[in-house]
Amino acid sequence: MNDVAPPRYQTLAHELRQAMGDGRLPPGERLPSVREAAKSRGLSINTVLAAYRQLESHGLIEARPQSGYFVRSRLATPPAPNFGNEPAPAQAAETQVLSRIATVIAAQSSPDNIDLSLACPKGGDFYPGERLSRLVSELARKRPGLLTDYSLPPGSLLLRREICRHAQELAMTLAPDDVLLINGCMEGLQLGLRAVTRPGDTIAVESPTYFNLIPLAERLGLKTIEVPTHPDTGMSLDALELLLSEKRVQAIVAMPNVHNPLGTSMPVEAKRRLANLAHEYRVPVIEDALYAELQYATPLQPAVKAFDRDGWVIVCASYTKTLAPGFRIGWMEGGRFKRELAELKFCSSVSQPALLCEALGVFLENGGYAQHLRRLRRAYVGQIDRLRGLIDTAFPAGTHATQPTGGFLVWVQLPEGCDTNRLFDDAQARRISITPGTLFSPSGRFGRYVRLSGCYPFSERHVHALMTLGELAAQQL
Repeated sequence: MNDVAPPRYQTLAHELRQAMGDGRLPPGERLPSVREAAKSRGLSINTVLAAYRQLESHGLIEARPQSGYFVRSRLATPPAPNFGNEPAPAQAAETQVLSRIATVIAAQSSPDNIDLSLACPKGGDFYPGERLSRLVSELARKRPGLLTDYSLPPGSLLLRREICRHAQELAMTLAPDDVLLINGCMEGLQLGLRAVTRPGDTIAVESPTYFNLIPLAERLGLKTIEVPTHPDTGMSLDALELLLSEKRVQAIVAMPNVHNPLGTSMPVEAKRRLANLAHEYRVPVIEDALYAELQYATPLQPAVKAFDRDGWVIVCASYTKTLAPGFRIGWMEGGRFKRELAELKFCSSVSQPALLCEALGVFLENGGYAQHLRRLRRAYVGQIDRLRGLIDTAFPAGTHATQPTGGFLVWVQLPEGCDTNRLFDDAQARRISITPGTLFSPSGRFGRYVRLSGCYPFSERHVHALMTLGELAAQQL
């Protein structure tokens, strides 16, 4: 008997699977559209669609609304941190961690280095620079008083109104009179901590956490307790509640939406519980919402502030990652600490630049910001796919990486036997800069982890640097 030929859709699916296996279709690659594939192969649209759906059901490709089908990465997600059953004791940051942070920042500042980790988008592809430049010039010509007037706290009313309007996308209902304009999120974190703590107090931080928070806490004379934080579930709220019930912390700092360095977000119910814990134990939460508007999915997940019942959540955000890093304009809403924050802001930096604040306000008012954000989110989805694909190709077997739900950062776990502090030194010798995982823990945890960034054009030079980094990691094994 003659063998019966397999259905044509299965033949196509097999060919595509082989192309994925041998690298001709790398992770993150966009497949031809259904119509393109049907036309080029002389197949019906239904045949191609059946092949794509079979590959999708096997987890090999994924469909994205209005974008098409893409090859999925094979990288697994890093496991949850294991800190044991009891929360870690309060402590000051390790001297080695503070020293390494200074070393890495110096490397990031060198124009000779290729930086694969810096969380600062590079190039005009990620910012509406020309449009903002025209707005600033036009406002300076029409309203020259903006160049000579102080914009004392709380700052530009137009911008504060627009901030409140856009905050509704994160389910926050804010009033312009309660919004305070600041110099980026770092000033917001500093003002928030100064308002709710005193030297010698202890704060709960995520682990891993944003590394610049570590020297900030040290400068303010604060101790930290690390709370295990998982890419899928966020900060361990059971561990946090134990700390709160024992009165071991005076404040909590968290980045629930699009976490740095994880790139993922806390589930909605966990955010609600975090706000309830702050209310129940009367301990403030300082919510860093820097990347919250860069979530990929729409509608956006709410901020923890959306569930704040009695002003115990302080939220801060900035336009440095989305619009204009050079403007250094951010905002915060301080809840019950509104007055202290305004006074601290005046003592700290007095005012914000009136001209730049008004320009941002006009940009947001005219609808330019919403349009820009939609384009930016689409761009970062592609950037992250390309980055994870390169990691999958270049790094040694056993490497894990988070699957971000927003922004442009990926948290990478290297196999047992790798040391990213040593990897940093080896990469530096080749003019490549990275951010080792130990920077994201006051006690120096995460020695096998590294934060990588996808907020730069993937030039041949950058791709070669990523490949070199993977080779250096493999050499450690």
